[in-house]
Amino acid sequence: MLDLKVDSSWTLFLDRDGVINQRNFEGYITSVDDFIFLPQAIEGLKLLSQQFSKIIVVTNQQGIAKQIMTEQTLNEIHQHMIDTLKNEGVSIDKVYFASNLKGAENDRRKPNNAMALEAKRDFPGIDFKRSVMVGDTSSDLIFGMNLGMKTVLIQSEEKVDITPDLTVKHLNELANVFNK
Repeated sequence: MLDLKVDSSWTLFLDRDGVINQRNFEGYITSVDDFIFLPQAIEGLKLLSQQFSKIIVVTNQQGIAKQIMTEQTLNEIHQHMIDTLKNEGVSIDKVYFASNLKGAENDRRKPNNAMALEAKRDFPGIDFKRSVMVGDTSSDLIFGMNLGMKTVLIQSEEKVDITPDLTVKHLNELANVFNK
């Protein structure tokens, strides 16, 4: 069990697909219509937004480099997510995405730390030792571990070979762990 006293100095880093919305294991989320919130994600984010000072989304989106979707479409999907959550009282501070192909020369994709370092530049108060990374893949967990974050795995069909600090079924379960 993860025994943390999270307060307003902590930052929550979230993967997107498989954590906030349903993941398409056959491909990519390429439109607003494809973006479906996971059960209990919004409820969990409501609680988590009261517990953490910042909520940052970090997501690998190589569908742009593969020309399956455009950056404009991705921005529309993210704006839909942000607006829906805002209507529920949840503020996402910023969404960072890696649009490059896996293994590109300047690879921003998780588990590389480029998106986290960009977030730290934008929000200098972020302390990775006082941050939690929530994801559903090994690369999400390695990303968090490499930066000294606590790691949480959202269980899914994904095969994960890394041991996180905590495993939960959904964001609402995570919020309840921190709410104790």
